[in-house]
Amino acid sequence: MNENYQPRNLDALDRRILRAVQVHGDISQADLAERVATSPASCWRRLKALEDDGILRATVRLVDPERVGKGLDVICQVRMKSHATNARAEFEKFAIEHDKIMDCYSMSGEWDYLVRVIVHDVREYEEFLMRELLAQESVATSASHFALKRVKSTTAVPV
Repeated sequence: MNENYQPRNLDALDRRILRAVQVHGDISQADLAERVATSPASCWRRLKALEDDGILRATVRLVDPERVGKGLDVICQVRMKSHATNARAEFEKFAIEHDKIMDCYSMSGEWDYLVRVIVHDVREYEEFLMRELLAQESVATSASHFALKRVKSTTAVPV
């Protein structure tokens, strides 16, 4: 994020719109306008401004991982061999491009990265870990934690 970036001041209507579209991404503009108590024209202008400001990003449909055979979440901590810029860039490129990696965070503290991997089962994770993640030149070691159940999973940002 640009260090000179100043968050936009959101008014009550902006917040109502953001809360509604985070829950119902496919809502029609007419239904959205009714839900947030404004005119369709005003609602459209607000949506467009929120998009133009980069507050509203892509509209997506969320897939239930278990229903497509990807019910195992693994949280993996990664320690790098080197903190050189090129080593980190190489690992981040791997993480961004790998479809099993759902989230990747550069961390402070003992571990360099926290990665959430989604797979079918432990065998699929072991194959990913041994043949792909640990095969990365810049990775020194990792520690894996298997989720027993998904207690909360949301994409909605509190506004």
